[in-house]
Amino acid sequence: MRRFASWFFVCAVAAVSGGLSVEASAQQAARRPVSLPAGAISTPPIGWVQFCSENPADCAQRSSSARSLTLTSAAFAQLARVNLAVNREIEQVSDQENFGVEEYWTYPVDGKGDCEDLVLEKKRRLIALGVPREALLITVVRDLVGDGHAILTVVTDRGDYVLDNFTNEVKLWHETGYRFIKRQAQTDPNQWVSLNGGGAGPALVANPAQQPIRR
Repeated sequence: MRRFASWFFVCAVAAVSGGLSVEASAQQAARRPVSLPAGAISTPPIGWVQFCSENPADCAQRSSSARSLTLTSAAFAQLARVNLAVNREIEQVSDQENFGVEEYWTYPVDGKGDCEDLVLEKKRRLIALGVPREALLITVVRDLVGDGHAILTVVTDRGDYVLDNFTNEVKLWHETGYRFIKRQAQTDPNQWVSLNGGGAGPALVANPAQQPIRR
């Protein structure tokens, strides 16, 4: 009986502890912001500056309001289709392989490109499909191995989602495991803001620390 009582006590403590752990996890998840908090003004990546010098019309659009995407099931499916289509259609190669330079941002019109080129193409396609331009923000992150990487953040009424050439799955930003450095401001694509205390971030996106580019 004493052994049974001890076993019952252990199980009861474990159940209570487990319940508290689940409750704490739920509370932590509830506190986690689904939208990326913007910080101080930052500097744009040098690749964006170069892209705008060659494509000024695509960089001149400014807005007086920061519109977001209403995330219906149809809208989410559209994001997933565009992400999947571009990831499949574009052969992913480095700028060094494609252009002979370390960093060059452009639309992948030749069917080849690296992370930022695929981001530009996804943004262009989604704008053509009617997604608010202000909701589509080019974003610089550190990926899971610490390399510089570009993704497309989509600001929605249900949080900020990510379109990424590393995966065909559309995820909330905090599900990626990335360290978010900076991204475009919603009202001005030429103004960039820091994210999560990332500071100015890398000047080069695909190869910020003279490291091999991951595709």
